[in-house]
Amino acid sequence: MSAVVELTGVSKWFGDTVALSDVSFALGAGVTGLLGHNGAGKSTALSLLAGFSRPSQGSVRVLGVDPHTDAGVNRGLGVVSDGEGTWAHASARSQVEFLARQRGVRDPRAAARAALARVGLTEAADRRVGGYSKGMRQRVKLAQALVHDPQVLLLDEPLNGLDPAQRRADVDLVAALGAEGRTVLVSSHVLAEVERMAGRVLVVVNGRLVAEGEPAGIRDLLVDRPRTLRLDGTRVAELAGLLLAEGLVVAVRTDPDGRGVVVETPRGAGLADAVPVLARRAGATLRRVEPVGEDLESTFAHLVRAARGAGR
Repeated sequence: MSAVVELTGVSKWFGDTVALSDVSFALGAGVTGLLGHNGAGKSTALSLLAGFSRPSQGSVRVLGVDPHTDAGVNRGLGVVSDGEGTWAHASARSQVEFLARQRGVRDPRAAARAALARVGLTEAADRRVGGYSKGMRQRVKLAQALVHDPQVLLLDEPLNGLDPAQRRADVDLVAALGAEGRTVLVSSHVLAEVERMAGRVLVVVNGRLVAEGEPAGIRDLLVDRPRTLRLDGTRVAELAGLLLAEGLVVAVRTDPDGRGVVVETPRGAGLADAVPVLARRAGATLRRVEPVGEDLESTFAHLVRAARGAGR
C-alpha cells in the first residue's frame, strides 16, 4: 500500500492532558474508519492531519508533506470538522462556491452545483442555511469538502444529526468516494455505520491506538469479551442452569429488580450462539436479553486491556 496519509509516533498533549499517545498508522486509497468513544482522541488526530495543529511529538504527513507547514496540501485535502462550519445568513450555494474560489477551482459555479447535487441539496441550494436542519448543514459541510475534488477526505462524525434515510445515503456516498480511489478517513463512535463504509478500522481509546483491522475482526474483539447480561422471560432460571452446566457462564444470580436472572460470561459471542439452542431445551421464552452496566467507553476499555495483554 502506498501511504497517502501517515502518523508516525504521534503524541499530542494540552498541558497535563494527553490527547494522543504514540499513535502510528498509514493509509492508502479507500475508506478507513476511526472508531472510538467521545474524548478518545479522534478529533485530535483529524485536526493534526488537517494541519490545524502540530503534534507535540512525532510526524504527520498528508500527500507527502507536513499539512501544518505546507498550505499547498489544501488543494488535495477536504475536511468536514465536528464544529458548525456554516454561515446561517448565506445560502448553501454561495458558501460552497466561496470555498471553491478559495481552493482555486477553475469554474466555481459548476463545481458547487456538482458538489451540492452529489450530497442531495440541489433543490435547497439557494435557501439560507440558517433554516436548514442539522443534517442538512452537515451536507453543506460535505459539499464544501468535495467541491475542489480532493484526493484526501477527513470526515469527523459526518453522520451526526442525519435522519435514517440521510444516514443511509451518506454511508453509501462515503463508500463510493473511497471506491473512486480517494483516501477517506471517517470518524465515528458507531461500529455498525463504520462497517458499511470502511474496509479497515482503527480503534482509539483514551488517546491510544489499541486495535486495527477489517470491520468483522474489530466486531469480534468488541463482542467476544466478558459480559454481564440480564435474561428476562419464562423459565429463565432453567435456561441459566443449562448455561452454567455447559460452562458458558461463570455466575448466575437473580435480578434484584425481579426481571429475570443475571449471568456473567467470559465470551459474549459464544453465549449468543448457545442461548437459542438451550432456551428450546429448557422450554424458556425470552422477552429480553440486555447488557448490564455497560456503556461505550467500558466496551472500548476492554480493548485497552486486551492490547496490554498482547504486549502492544
